Amino acid sequence: MNTESSYNKALDYLYSFVDYSLKHSSELAKADFNLDRMFALMESLGNPQNMYPIIHVAGTKGKGSVSASCASALQACPERSTVLSLSKGRRVAGYKVGLYTSPHLLDYTERIQINSAPISHEQLVELVEEIKPYVAEIEKLTTFEITTALAFMAFAKYGVNAAVFEVGLGGRLDATNIVIPKVSVITSLSYDHMAVLGNTLALIAGEKAGIIKQNVPVVSSPQTDEALEVLKRAAKLKNAELTLVGRDVKFELIESSLDGQRLKVEGRRSKVKSQSSAVSGLSSAVELQIPLLGNHQIENAATAYAALKVSGIPISDEQIQKGFSQVQWRARFEVARRDPPVIFDSAHNQDSFAKLSETLQTYFPDKMVYLIFGASEDKNIPGMFAELKPKIRKIIITRADHPRALEVEKIQELAEQAGAESEAIIPVSDALVRALALSSKDGSIVLSAGSMFVTAEVMKEWKLLNE
Repeated sequence: MNTESSYNKALDYLYSFVDYSLKHSSELAKADFNLDRMFALMESLGNPQNMYPIIHVAGTKGKGSVSASCASALQACPERSTVLSLSKGRRVAGYKVGLYTSPHLLDYTERIQINSAPISHEQLVELVEEIKPYVAEIEKLTTFEITTALAFMAFAKYGVNAAVFEVGLGGRLDATNIVIPKVSVITSLSYDHMAVLGNTLALIAGEKAGIIKQNVPVVSSPQTDEALEVLKRAAKLKNAELTLVGRDVKFELIESSLDGQRLKVEGRRSKVKSQSSAVSGLSSAVELQIPLLGNHQIENAATAYAALKVSGIPISDEQIQKGFSQVQWRARFEVARRDPPVIFDSAHNQDSFAKLSETLQTYFPDKMVYLIFGASEDKNIPGMFAELKPKIRKIIITRADHPRALEVEKIQELAEQAGAESEAIIPVSDALVRALALSSKDGSIVLSAGSMFVTAEVMKEWKLLNE
């Protein structure tokens, strides 16, 4: 059997288990989430997750960008044999870095990356064959749990010596939450997955705070007062020092353009004795250059910088600067073409649409938008439309090939209620062609957002059109 046939059989095997990412929210709310299965599986595999230091990242928005930034910085040593001299006299060779994220955009192996490259199809096949007998001994394992275990295995098997794990859903009962990390990171919290996590920010924060471990430092992005109080209590209960970006770590934008952004990050030393001593590991001030666009990415960069410095994993400011300048994280206000603009984005809740609207106004203040839009059935679609309405010329409503995708007719009703002009076009490929045709007449932006699955299909079709 050739590699691609074996790879597809491996994916069939993984998808033969319960995959809650493909379930409706009503089924998700009834799901039997617990960590017992993961602990049992990893124990039978020899606990490979304990073989390398880990940065663990939860949050509603920004956790992927923060994870990718941390991984890029750790990887930034120019030569594997190079040894870096650090200010405190410590020396460290460049890291071989594992990055685990979800969902994938174009290929399943994107979820498990080593030094910015997805593991190969052949490697995934080998790992799946290796894990099968262990999975057979444990009932009710899910697709995500098995995939998470594959990542832990892959990083140990292929010699990773530092890893970043992004939480899949929530935190407290997420399959990744069996790790004892060097630092726990909680990015911006907002309303999403309420059927599972709760319908208040306090409840959502409680689930995210479940990744906080005894005596392990915590770094948090700026939060609302409601969410922050929950994080503070959880950190105090676990004797986990909390470094709060915006309070302990100041950041400011220096300059921004479509070519990237420059910011300054500064650790603030407090005279208050109870203030986190972890902040002392931060430089007094450092300038960082990032290719990721939008004001929210400035906050994410400051969070990633603080996480790296607080983690205790040896790393220099120079290494972080180089890594941040090279970070790649697709479909985050990704400008695929500048004139007329084509933009891929992963915004899929009201808060992220607010940030998307702000970013559009920053970089394209005079341009309107043809929005290619699809969404899952559990999303606050009216809230998303409300945030972007001033920029929308027309919504091209479509539907991804995904079981949770909402019917175009229902989205059209919501667009009409929002007072936005729309038309429904299926499949996604035709929706992109229509948006591009409209854009060619008036120079408006073609923007894909609302569903990662729609944006992924738009990206595939865009690539085909430009080959």
